[in-house]
Amino acid sequence: MPDAADEPTILLVEDEFLIRLSLSEALKDYGFAVIEADAAADAMAILRSDVPIAILLTDIHLGKEVDGLDLARAAREIRPDLAVIYMTGRPRPEEFARHPPREIFIAKPFLPSELARLARSLLATG
Repeated sequence: MPDAADEPTILLVEDEFLIRLSLSEALKDYGFAVIEADAAADAMAILRSDVPIAILLTDIHLGKEVDGLDLARAAREIRPDLAVIYMTGRPRPEEFARHPPREIFIAKPFLPSELARLARSLLATG
């Protein structure tokens, strides 16, 4: 098991409790530290802190508030080098067509192993 100091931290933003819980546990099993947020406002408070975050993992559809795309744009204003993984159960082709470096889209449903692999590859490019 990796030392906690060696575990890259993922900020997981998902408004569905059970999805957030299962993803958090799976990512921990794959050697990541996970901080959870159920809303964009909570995620932004964490991003404004001095907590080191390697990856922002966000659902695109976050209920009635700011969506994951807007959250990532705001997060990049604070942390320009932040890697981002977007999750969506309703992918639109334009979301996947063009995106900045260090951003990846993954369509739900997906296997936790696939998510962990994408996260590791994103960290390797950084």
